Amino acid sequence: MSKVTGAEILIKSLVEEGVKHIFGYPGGSVIPLADKMFGNKDITFHLTRHEQGAVHAADGYARATGEVGVCVATSGPGATNLVTGIATAHMDSIPIVAITGQVKCALIGNDAFQEADMVGITRPITKHNYLVKDVNELAKVVKEAFHIARTGRPGPVLIDLPVDVQLQQAEFRYPKTVDLKGYKPTYKGHIGQIKKLAKTMTRSKKPLIYAGGGIVLSDGANVEITKLARKMEIPVTTTMMGLGAFPGDDPLSLGMLGMHGTAYANLAVQEADLIIAVGARFDDRVTGRIDTFAPNATIAHIDIDPSSVSKNVSVDIPIIGDARLVLKELNAHARKGDYAAWRGKIAEWKRDFPLKYKNDDKLRPQYIIEQICEITKDKDVIIATEVGQNQMWAAQHYTYTKPRTWISSGGLGTMGFGFPAAIGAQVGKPDHIVFDIAGDGSIQMNIQELAMAVIEKIPVKIAILNNGYLGMVRQWQELFYDKRYAWTVLSEKAATVCPDFVKLAESYGAKGIRISEKKNVKKAIKEALKEKGPVIMDFIIEREENVFPMVPAGETISNMLHGLA
Repeated sequence: MSKVTGAEILIKSLVEEGVKHIFGYPGGSVIPLADKMFGNKDITFHLTRHEQGAVHAADGYARATGEVGVCVATSGPGATNLVTGIATAHMDSIPIVAITGQVKCALIGNDAFQEADMVGITRPITKHNYLVKDVNELAKVVKEAFHIARTGRPGPVLIDLPVDVQLQQAEFRYPKTVDLKGYKPTYKGHIGQIKKLAKTMTRSKKPLIYAGGGIVLSDGANVEITKLARKMEIPVTTTMMGLGAFPGDDPLSLGMLGMHGTAYANLAVQEADLIIAVGARFDDRVTGRIDTFAPNATIAHIDIDPSSVSKNVSVDIPIIGDARLVLKELNAHARKGDYAAWRGKIAEWKRDFPLKYKNDDKLRPQYIIEQICEITKDKDVIIATEVGQNQMWAAQHYTYTKPRTWISSGGLGTMGFGFPAAIGAQVGKPDHIVFDIAGDGSIQMNIQELAMAVIEKIPVKIAILNNGYLGMVRQWQELFYDKRYAWTVLSEKAATVCPDFVKLAESYGAKGIRISEKKNVKKAIKEALKEKGPVIMDFIIEREENVFPMVPAGETISNMLHGLA
């Protein structure tokens, strides 16, 4: 068998893994790889304008498709620019493989030009990482990296590849199987524990399903949890990462719980006698003050990662396994209890505490989200968001009915995530309409990727909810710091635009639309959807609109600030 270079081995290995798209940015330490990619017909390379854009795009691609996203950067600063995106994927359990160039093997540890210890830097934020010093090991490493990224609890894996290894030669033999000692994820849940949960469900009077992002990640788990909820007639609340795991338009849906969740979801959590948590982390944005969370409930937790169980909340019935497989088994054993009074109570809460806002003639963000939802409700749509108020309004006022239609940075809360993630999602799902719901602050963190979107004709629609503030921080300053808006004012007046997003869009070759009046919202959205390329819609919204309900940090989740809601 003839020998090929390390760069060729890497490309052949990626093809073996079914990789069709790579997002990245070149540099001296990946030139051999870039050279061998030149003219490649199996894999499309998407040239971002910043390495952070590349890793978020790979992340968005993975979230939208369920496949492993791939990104590439050079050594040193190129590699470290991936760190925020790798951490984002790690916190939300997203399968990506990040490939970084490294200085020559002989220079590692010598403070060489553009050297950074990527294995050391990324150890806490990856599921696993590799430094490949032997070209003969490269194919095996790639095989393992993809296996680790997509199996068990998914997550990011880093491959650090010195430039001289990319040039060395070896025979290409791609392993057919992976055998990693100590890495054997548990997929099937313990049948005794599943039957115990089934019996507890029958005895329960106030059960509640608490669905997390793990259901979205386990393909088909949404079908099983919907079957379980409807068969048993148990209400369902989701985490922010679980939006779309259960149809938001189902009468049993309570929407999102937690800090900016619905009042009725939070009240249900506090009064439930059984919580069935599936693929959820019980993070602080959900639980509020931990010692007061769900005080009356027996808690069952289904999760593929044993380290997540009883990490934040003490669990009574732990079940380790894949969400789809465990729920399928639970469906086979579950028998319906008498929950009519419980559903009646929840119906009262829904009537008494609906999500609402001041629906006057002013341009308010909730209205914009609702109109995007109404206009696109019969189409295949993916909503990506940045982080902050725009994220919470999009979570509250858009109705998600399918998994992988909501893409947002949950665990790390990464500003600048939404736009490149939306680009990645659009690449993975070219037949879908993809929106990025953004704030005027967060969009400026990775606006440079508009160049890639324009040149590659990636038709992402960007809806900027422009209030001239870093909105969520300003909201906290208004509520808890006596309106001392330190460091959060981006524009002094409502009509002031800085930057002028319409002109900015046009400077990149995209279409820009500014909307200042409520009556023009529908027309602008429809006009944007007709465009074949990316469009920026700059909505000049009410400056001091707030996100309600809100549970102040550290408070019990029943201690909500309702605002108008």
